Amino acid sequence: MKTLEESVVTAMDGSESELFPFLPYILQDLWEIGASPKVIIELIRKHMNNYSNLKILDLGCGKGAVLIKLAKEFNCICSGIDAVKEFINDANKKAKEFGVDHLCRFEVDDIRERIKVLTQFDIIILGAIGPVFGDYYSTLTILSKCLNQNGIIIIDDGYIENDSDYAHPLMQKKEIILQQIKDSGMQFIDEVIIKEDEIKDSDDYIFENLKKRCNELIEKHSAKSKLFENYIKRQEEENNILETKVVCSTMLIKK
Repeated sequence: MKTLEESVVTAMDGSESELFPFLPYILQDLWEIGASPKVIIELIRKHMNNYSNLKILDLGCGKGAVLIKLAKEFNCICSGIDAVKEFINDANKKAKEFGVDHLCRFEVDDIRERIKVLTQFDIIILGAIGPVFGDYYSTLTILSKCLNQNGIIIIDDGYIENDSDYAHPLMQKKEIILQQIKDSGMQFIDEVIIKEDEIKDSDDYIFENLKKRCNELIEKHSAKSKLFENYIKRQEEENNILETKVVCSTMLIKK
């Protein structure tokens, strides 16, 4: 199993665990650093009801943007867990700013361990964190134990078209994902495919802010300049993949 630091850095499209303590600085200008709250709200409104009674869990919640907007929209109970203490601090501040701190609970923990004791959620969200729990079969097998009988899992991820020759170490072809969902005893119900122009606009905004902060760190920590230069390069490569090689999708999977 990867260390916690390795897992978090991988989820942030990095490759060196030494980057972990610098992530809060690099991402300080960004609040929405994962899945689209708007898309997730759309899926929940379409497929669920009794919104104010929902219990929602976001694993790898970042700075809480998704849950805070869900709590504001649906007046429901939301729990978020992330390994980066500074992200959780920001999430708690934002929850107060939006007037939903009584509905949102954010905690620092390793989601791979904490998930073993969590139960009775109506919705579990994995927002652009990659295969932290393994492939789709492993992920859904683990998470299904934490859901209520009619619970759903929402996963924001990229996948490769079935007829594509492209290969990626962290992404699979859609046909493989669908088979793993079926093998886990769950059902693929719906998805929202993110438009290319929306992906590019988001990628460009995030990259410009991220690059600016990495360049500041290069000035402050010249001995570690290669670390930050590599992260900038890695982000450029991942953005190109997201914009040209794979399908970016938010999937809804039902128990």
